[in-house]
Amino acid sequence: MNLQQKKLKKPFDTVSNITCVFLWLFFLMWVVIPLLMVLSTATKADFKEFFSSVRFLSALKNTFIECICSTAVSVFVGFVYAYAIVNGNIPFKKFFAAIPVVHMVTPPFVGGLSFILLFGRQGFITKTVLGLDISLYGFPGLLLSQILCFFPIAYLICSQTLQGINSSMEQAAKSLGASRWKIFKSITLPLSLSGITSSALFIAASVLSDFGNPLIVGGRFKVLAVEIYTQLTGWLNSGISSLLGLILLIPSVILFILQNKLMKKNSHQFATIGGKTNSFSASKNSVSKPVKILLTIFCSFFSILILAQLFSIIAGTFQKLWGVDSSFTLNHIKSIWRYSPLLFNSIIFAFISAIVATFIACLIAYFSERTKIPAAKQLNVVCQLPSAIPGTLMGLALSYFSNYFRIHSSPLLIIIAMIISYLPFSYRICSSTFAKIKINLDDASCSLGSGKITTLKNIIAPLSAGGLFSSFMYNFVRGVGTLSSVIFLVSFNTSLASVKILNLAEQGDWGKSAALALVLTLITFIILAIGKYFSGRLESSKWKNQQV
Repeated sequence: MNLQQKKLKKPFDTVSNITCVFLWLFFLMWVVIPLLMVLSTATKADFKEFFSSVRFLSALKNTFIECICSTAVSVFVGFVYAYAIVNGNIPFKKFFAAIPVVHMVTPPFVGGLSFILLFGRQGFITKTVLGLDISLYGFPGLLLSQILCFFPIAYLICSQTLQGINSSMEQAAKSLGASRWKIFKSITLPLSLSGITSSALFIAASVLSDFGNPLIVGGRFKVLAVEIYTQLTGWLNSGISSLLGLILLIPSVILFILQNKLMKKNSHQFATIGGKTNSFSASKNSVSKPVKILLTIFCSFFSILILAQLFSIIAGTFQKLWGVDSSFTLNHIKSIWRYSPLLFNSIIFAFISAIVATFIACLIAYFSERTKIPAAKQLNVVCQLPSAIPGTLMGLALSYFSNYFRIHSSPLLIIIAMIISYLPFSYRICSSTFAKIKINLDDASCSLGSGKITTLKNIIAPLSAGGLFSSFMYNFVRGVGTLSSVIFLVSFNTSLASVKILNLAEQGDWGKSAALALVLTLITFIILAIGKYFSGRLESSKWKNQQV
């Protein structure tokens, strides 16, 4: 019997090993080699030019100022927002809880575009409401747009951390006579530091690689991510562009290392902390009435700003000329037909990359954490490495790589860039989902003669359908609005709706830009709704089968 089992397991183990080798080759070909190629183009002359240029040193300083300020304020807003919903017992908390989630599934470029419509020189708030002839282009506008863009991430991370705090600790302190402020300062805040730190590291890395907001809103406040693009497309200075990417890579890698260490530390810490059964009701009356009012006003303010962004896109679509002629028109929405190939490209490329990224992340999470294949042990680190690579640098690296090896398929390069960009997040979703499944299911499957691939296909993947769907949806939404990683890869014959929206905004054609953004946003929400429906059906049928 043992000999028979070994014979049955051998071919499947061979397939698993071959799969791991192909995964290593994928990262070597599309991540490591392109990155080494682009970084090797920087010369001593480029270094000398960088350190002697006021422009580049100013961009470096602006990048760190922007990163520190945007991260700090975004995390503060996200934590307060999460505290208000989880512990504040504020009214309409379900509505407020849904706002950041809706904002996260909205294509990222909508934030920068709507900011101009609201706060530009002809903006609705700056000119129509306040009657001011000013513009928030530059650092103030960039800071505000990035806060609105990134605080939902801090909210989601901090809300999970707050929900994981055992409410009995707070209640015990209260029974001992501690004030609400004392409980918050000595219990709630210290136990929330892991979530605060984790969100800060994640947002800081995202701010460093952010390209759309600084390009649209930044004005003369130049940052390194935009300079990488400007130096190559405007000045054809590939050496300086590569050097700027290398300089931007250094803090990103440091943030990546710190984030990984924090995740490993927290995985042990949270095993000792109890959880709440009802995050909204466990801490009722934990804040005083004046604080509850302030928290409600706080959440209302940021919710109104986010909703105003969405409504500005709708209003801009049906106005003749934003800020000048507000009469109703359908010309902008009718012009979308000419951009239908770009919409098709965005949807199809995002769909394909989301499936492939989820598939690869699923394989890596399973091989690296639930098997003992030697070639798979370090795949998890390599898989998360792209999160430390700024999008513009990754796109530039793939551009160099494709030109050197004469790969002229723009669709292939765009899809590869999307897969690489969103693979780290997919891996984390798959890894956390698989961690909930007992390892003895794998052992039982192997003892019956099944190989690792068969076990993954027939047991682990079906039990992880919800997590795999979440990974796909995240990748799809991010892929539809992707910009920084593909800006160097689009061609005249193969472009994307997100790039066209950026071009129209730069040309001042706000009506067409808003119309194209609105259509793409609606398509994204429709596909999300369809996916959510079928996911619910799948979960329901799985539950019924378990009941039977």
